[in-house]
Amino acid sequence: MAGTMENPHVYKEGCTFKSLEDIRGKKITIMGLGLNGGGEACVRFFLKHGATVTVTDMKSAEQLSATINRLNADCTVDKSRLTYVLGQHREEDFSSADCVIKNPGVKFEGNKFLSLAKAIETDLSIFLYFTKAPVIAVTGSKGKSSTVSAIYYGLKNSGFKAFLGGNITVSPLTFLDQTDESTPVVLELSSWQLRDLRGRKVLKPKISVITKIVPDHQNFYGSMKLYVADKKLIYADQTKSDYTILDADADGYATECTSPKESCTCWGDEFASETNANVLRYSRKPLPQNTEGVYLDGEMGFASLGGKTECLIKELAVPGNHIRANVLNAALVMRLMGISAESIKDTLSKWPGIEHRLEHFHDWKTAGGAVIHFYNDSASTVPEAALAAAKSFDENKKLFLLTGGTDKELDFTPLADFLEEEHKNLSLLTLSGTGTDKLISLLNKKGIHTDLPSTSLEELLSSLKQKIATLAEDAIVVFSPGATSFGMFANEFDRGTKFKAAVCELFA
Repeated sequence: MAGTMENPHVYKEGCTFKSLEDIRGKKITIMGLGLNGGGEACVRFFLKHGATVTVTDMKSAEQLSATINRLNADCTVDKSRLTYVLGQHREEDFSSADCVIKNPGVKFEGNKFLSLAKAIETDLSIFLYFTKAPVIAVTGSKGKSSTVSAIYYGLKNSGFKAFLGGNITVSPLTFLDQTDESTPVVLELSSWQLRDLRGRKVLKPKISVITKIVPDHQNFYGSMKLYVADKKLIYADQTKSDYTILDADADGYATECTSPKESCTCWGDEFASETNANVLRYSRKPLPQNTEGVYLDGEMGFASLGGKTECLIKELAVPGNHIRANVLNAALVMRLMGISAESIKDTLSKWPGIEHRLEHFHDWKTAGGAVIHFYNDSASTVPEAALAAAKSFDENKKLFLLTGGTDKELDFTPLADFLEEEHKNLSLLTLSGTGTDKLISLLNKKGIHTDLPSTSLEELLSSLKQKIATLAEDAIVVFSPGATSFGMFANEFDRGTKFKAAVCELFA
C-alpha cells in the first residue's frame, strides 16, 4: 500500500536483513547522499558489509562535492562496488535493488520511485534492529537538539560510554559496532524519521522524551493531528518497564496546538493517556500534587520522584528559560539512569550548549566603547523558537533581533505580539522570505514600522553595523530566524555557519 498523509504507509515488522552478514552481495540503492553525513554513513556501512551500492540524488556532483570528495579521499572505502547516479533518479535503480535506503526528508506517499522498491529501510531502522544498546529517544517541536546534547554530555561526564545520533546530523550507523547492553544511545528523532519507523516495531526506548509541541511542518502535514500522529510513534512500543517524559504545561497561542481530546490542556496530556510506559511530567512551574517529574522554580530545577524532592539544576552556562527547561529534562534522564542529584547539578552546570542554538560566538567593540555580544540561533526554524530566543536575555540590555525566512505555513502572531510589546527596547532586522512577509504584515497592522527585509546575510549585517557602530551601551545581537531559508542556504546549519563567518569578517 502506497499510503496517504491521512493513512500513512505501514512498513513490515522487523528488518529486511536478518543479520549483518545477510547484507553481503546485496544490491543497495541509497536515495539521497546529502551533505549532513547520513547518506555518507550509509555508503560506508553498506560497502563495509559487502554490498554493491548505487547512490542516487537529484543534486549534482558539484553540489554534493564535499561528501563525494571525503569518500574519494578515504582509502579505506572500497569504491569498486560504488556507483553514483546524480542529478536524476532512474526507475531501474529502485526496481532492481534488493533494498532502498531512504532519506527521511523524502516523502514516501506519491513517490513513484519508492513505489518500485522491493524493500525500504533507513539508517535508523537498521541501527535499531541490530543494536542491543538501551535507547534514550527524544522528539518534539522545540528543544530536541539541546535536550539530547545535554543528556549526552551528562552521561559522558558521569562515566557512561554513551553515543549520540539521529536528527542531530550523526548517523547511528557510524557507531553501531561499538554499542552493547551497557552503552546508552541518545537519539534525536524528527517526525519524518519516526514516520519511517511506522510498523517496524524496532523503536523501544528505555526512556522517551517529547519536548514542547507547537505547529511545525504544516506545509508537509497540513494539520497538527497528522504531525502529532508521527510524534506518537516514539512511545508506541514502550512497555511498563520504560519511561515517557511529557509536557505538563498548557499549550499557548495556536488553538490547533491544543490537544483535541476532551479534558486535555496540552499534547502531553494526550500522550500520557496513551503510552504504556511510566509517565513523568515536566513543567516551568511546580507540578500538581501526586504528579511525578521535574519542574522549574525560578532559576532552580527540581525533581519530584518517589515522594522525594531534589534539586537537579541551579547555575547554567547557557542563557534562556527554554534552554533551562531542556536541561532539566536531561537532568531527569540522568537521574533515571542512576546518577546522583549532586553529581547532576555539578555536571550540567558546565554544559556549554551546542552550535546554532543560542551560541555565543563573537564580541565586538563599537566606536562608542560598547561591547556587542553576538549569538547564533540559526537552528530556530519556528516562530516560537525566535520568540524564546528574544526572551532569553536581560530585558535591561539593548537587543537586536535578526529574524525571518521561508514560511512553513505557521503562525507568527505570538512573535508579532511580543515585538509590539517590546519594540521600544528591541530593534528588528529581517532576512527576506515568505515568513518574513507574514511577520511584517502583522506588525504593520499594529502600526509598527519595519525596515525593508535584506536579501542576503551581507546586506543584513551591513544594515546592522550602521545601527550599532557608534553605540555607547552594551548590546546583544541574536540571529534567530524562526523560519527556514529555502533557496538561500542548504539548511539551518549551513545558514548558521555562514552567519558566523560573515559576522567575524565584518565585525573583526
